[in-house]
Amino acid sequence: MSGEHDDAPGGPPEQLALIRETVRRAKPRTWRGALPAAELPVARVLVDKGLLHLDQFFDYAVPATMAEDAQPGCRVRVRFGARVVAGRREGGELHDGFIVERLAVSDYPGPLAPLAQVLSPERVLTPALLRLSRTIADRYAGTLADVLQLAVPPRHAKAEAEPSPDPLPPPAQPEPGSWRRYPQGPEYLAALAAGHAPRAVWTALPGPDWPQEIARAMAATLSAGRGALAVLPDGRAVARVDRALGELLGPGRHTALSADLGPKERYRRWLTVSRGSVRAAIGTRAAVFAPVRDLGLLVVWSDGDSSHSDPRAPHPHVREVALLRAAEEGAAVLLGGLAMTVEGAQLLRTGWARPLAADRATVRETAPRVRTVGDADQARDEAAQTARLPSVAWQVAREALRDGPVLVQVPRRGYAPRLACDRCRTPARCARCVGPLEATGAGQALRCAWCGLEEADWHCVECGSFRLRAQVVGARRTAEELGKAFPQVPVRTSGRDAVLATVPGEPALVISTPGAEPVAEGGYAAALLLDGWALLNRPDLRAGEEALRLWLAAASLVRPAAQSGVVVIVAEPGARPVQALVRWDPAGHAGLELDERAQLRFPPVSRMASVTGSPGAVADLLALTRLPEGTDLLGPVPLPAPGGRGEEQERALLRVRPGQGGALAAALKAAQIARVALRTAEPVKVRIDPPDIG
Repeated sequence: MSGEHDDAPGGPPEQLALIRETVRRAKPRTWRGALPAAELPVARVLVDKGLLHLDQFFDYAVPATMAEDAQPGCRVRVRFGARVVAGRREGGELHDGFIVERLAVSDYPGPLAPLAQVLSPERVLTPALLRLSRTIADRYAGTLADVLQLAVPPRHAKAEAEPSPDPLPPPAQPEPGSWRRYPQGPEYLAALAAGHAPRAVWTALPGPDWPQEIARAMAATLSAGRGALAVLPDGRAVARVDRALGELLGPGRHTALSADLGPKERYRRWLTVSRGSVRAAIGTRAAVFAPVRDLGLLVVWSDGDSSHSDPRAPHPHVREVALLRAAEEGAAVLLGGLAMTVEGAQLLRTGWARPLAADRATVRETAPRVRTVGDADQARDEAAQTARLPSVAWQVAREALRDGPVLVQVPRRGYAPRLACDRCRTPARCARCVGPLEATGAGQALRCAWCGLEEADWHCVECGSFRLRAQVVGARRTAEELGKAFPQVPVRTSGRDAVLATVPGEPALVISTPGAEPVAEGGYAAALLLDGWALLNRPDLRAGEEALRLWLAAASLVRPAAQSGVVVIVAEPGARPVQALVRWDPAGHAGLELDERAQLRFPPVSRMASVTGSPGAVADLLALTRLPEGTDLLGPVPLPAPGGRGEEQERALLRVRPGQGGALAAALKAAQIARVALRTAEPVKVRIDPPDIG
């Protein structure tokens, strides 16, 4: 370990220059007369710098006045970059940090700077959380400080001063309830209640029962005296499981963690988990790090949702964090969702987890009927050429509106439609910058959405056609057109600006973008999934998997076929995701996708990393990287600049065999550190296991 002494006299010149470049000098402060602690006078500190080349611990002296409060796991403030003056450390810039260990002696022989302040005696960094964060930082080529920024919420003094309630005794073992619909369901709950750690990939049945099923699994774990944690993709899902847990367990046994609580309330709730006042926690992405004591169950719902991938460095994915944490702490795993990811299918294929699914008869009883409308059907349908809805969808909507609300899913929000060739579906793009063309109004010329150039005489460069179609019609425009088609029916919209949690069970048209569908009281009478081809044709390896996940999420809100529930999907009937929706077979679809990934050697069968930056910077980093043997380099390929502006960007993909992911991450991190020495080095973004590889 290193002491906080990198600029000590006689140290390597490059380290001296490195520290001087990365810190800004604060007003010097002397510590004359500060007596060291009588016992364990050295504190090993993780300084919150977040720089790759400073991803290590630093040793500080513990003044006697701080000896009692300066314990492992506490937040402290230290001076970083202090210089040696007359045998003492003085000056430096103030930074926050965590004490990770108290020592009798430092392995650095020079003088140590003393701790500047103990911010709080609260031990927020547990040994288990420290080990997990180190593992995640290494897996994703990041820093420990960056991971802890995701894992430990900012301190709020008033919340910390409030006492947490005493923990309640374990609840009674719950009845299986709707878990009886799954042949292995009661057995799984019994294993949790017995304190075991079963691992399952759960394909949930359609309908409103999955929050109650998560609650029962968590309650079974609590009955064994162990803790439980569930991570969900958004606040609406958290609210549903929160209600289910409250109804099943009563107050005081669980807490919900989400960013919209505000800093004080979120930290107060996080402290109830850290202090052991509650043994069950639910929340969104960051909750996967919640310090639940004696963790016995980790639930991840809808692991294919993009919300589970953190946009902040080092970009960990909830599923991977959960699997690593469960293995470290000996906890059970329940990876559930209405759909199944290829990662879930791989866990089943390798035997790491067991399937938890209903039989086909039960699936048919709970799922709605699914009808398809393809391009050939629309070509023969005169109504579909002039109206927003094909005739089949219009008829289904008209009949369903007699009995309840109808959900209409549109792939993208917005008013101005993006255009494509009506014959071959090639996107209409600008001749100057290749940006997408848009229709500014009826009878007006097309205009580029990037550079603003008008295109008065467009024709398709692929097939020569002059006819255009709206590639995707947004929610607002769809609401306007359907409002005209059904003038007596209320129209509600749910999207980015205003996401509805629920809607009444009375007849209405509910226009929603994917992922924003509200729950209808009693279920929807029908659902119309429009422009399905727009989801399927995205240039992404996960396009089919993601399309099926979004369709299943919407279709599961519809009443069963026995109650006349119908789903109409406007997409090519022969497409694999469409067939999987018709059969309601997400596991089969995931298995086929995994077979194709194996043939192509794409994740999760392999590990990948992306390197993005200017062409020179990408080439520079790749030249410095000592790649593991057998690494495949794909690219670099040019990327479109954001908004059509800015400097040229390139991306290279690096692919390695399973088991080499750690070596690849370490090699890229080392190369990034080496580039820090070059003051003029342009930034390069490195991402391990990128969610979008094209």
